[in-house]
Amino acid sequence: MASARSHDGSGPLRRTGRTIGHALHAPFTGTAKGIRKATHAHGAGESGLGKLIELHAVNGAGDVMITVALASTVFFSVPTDEARGRVALYLAVTMAPFTLLAPVIGPLLDRLPHGRRAAMAGAMLARALLALTMSSAVATGGLELYPAALGVLVSSKAYGVVRSAVVPRLLPPGFSLVKANSRVTLAGLLATGVAAPIGAGLQTVGSGWPLYGACVIFIGGTVLAFTLPRKVDSAKGERRARLVEHHGHQPSVLAKPSKTNGKRTNGKKTTTRSGEKEKRPGLRTVGPSVLHGLQANAAHRALSGFLIFFLAFLLREQPLAGQSAAVSLGIVGVAAGVGNALGTAMGSWLRTRGPEVIIAAVLGLALGVAVLAAVFFSTLMVAALSAMAGFTQALSKLSLDAMIQRDVPEEVRTSAFARSETLLQMSWVVGGGIGISLPLNGVLGMSVASGILAVGAAASVRGLLSAARRGSPHPRVA
Repeated sequence: MASARSHDGSGPLRRTGRTIGHALHAPFTGTAKGIRKATHAHGAGESGLGKLIELHAVNGAGDVMITVALASTVFFSVPTDEARGRVALYLAVTMAPFTLLAPVIGPLLDRLPHGRRAAMAGAMLARALLALTMSSAVATGGLELYPAALGVLVSSKAYGVVRSAVVPRLLPPGFSLVKANSRVTLAGLLATGVAAPIGAGLQTVGSGWPLYGACVIFIGGTVLAFTLPRKVDSAKGERRARLVEHHGHQPSVLAKPSKTNGKRTNGKKTTTRSGEKEKRPGLRTVGPSVLHGLQANAAHRALSGFLIFFLAFLLREQPLAGQSAAVSLGIVGVAAGVGNALGTAMGSWLRTRGPEVIIAAVLGLALGVAVLAAVFFSTLMVAALSAMAGFTQALSKLSLDAMIQRDVPEEVRTSAFARSETLLQMSWVVGGGIGISLPLNGVLGMSVASGILAVGAAASVRGLLSAARRGSPHPRVA
């Protein structure tokens, strides 16, 4: 009888415990299910694109944690003059070597077509270990911090070029590449927006805590990378592409060393039976659209690097009217982030429009705002330029992706993405170098920003519009 009473008495307790546990657990499981439903919609779950979207969100969250820790150590924790010297040292020790390493990343990853999941997992694990290594150095700001930061940068860009290379292999039926990249990029932006304040909160606990958080996130990303479909590691039908232009030859693609149609291909040249030598065709020989699209995107990326570094120091020393330095930087950062998100979202909506026209239009739009910012330098114009730079860079990059999908043969398309990402990162480095070396004068800075975009427009707009009128000479995708 006592046993029955005990059993009856404990039943309500168990039910109450289960109810409380469910109430506490439901928000997390509901959120996870909602995220999974969004990332796996429209066939993305079946194709494997959904897993890549989630992986890129993890990548964005981890990267912003490291950014918060480095920014607090290198930039915010010391007086302006010293901060400028530290950032210059950061550029010299990390960005300068990266400009030498970047051209190697693409060709190196081209040699790992069967290990792309492992390459992405390795990039995640390397950043996890480097974050742990930096956690003891951020408090002192010692020189050992910079080689680790270089390793993080290289690992991040290695992940980026591999991610760009695998997207075409995970397209759901009826998806365009620009739509897929828009989803992936937007997931990264949303994760960055969520993780940034968390990283800032961890920073208040201790300078190393954002790096501990990054370590945990990247370990999760290491595991998640291996859940991608096995077809990511397939190299079927792929060949390498080169960013080299040879005039006077019809667009074509060179395969790996082989003998076909009476021609012998070796490591440096193609020789016909008659003994004539043919120059190896490259990525830019597929048509003028991709070349001019790269030029325009390089201008956008250089502007991005310039604004990040120039405005960071300018607004710290000369805050926007009526605002503190922290609020001024926040306004510019939020404006750029919102613009980037809007550009990414609009990229999916404009996926059927002519990409050449879109790139030319947004480059002209950015140039116009930059000129206005130089002439009417003010809080509003600085925020407007930041938002416009984010918007146009995102939309221009998605349009470039669309042109690569359309014009570059499938067998070299993955390599093309790796090469284009490398070129754009190098442009960002150049823009950042200009920004750190320029005197802190707002009108001068906005004038230089206008000049960067003007050079890009002069090099690309006419060619883009001409290519748009002619149409793609050899569209690969309907």
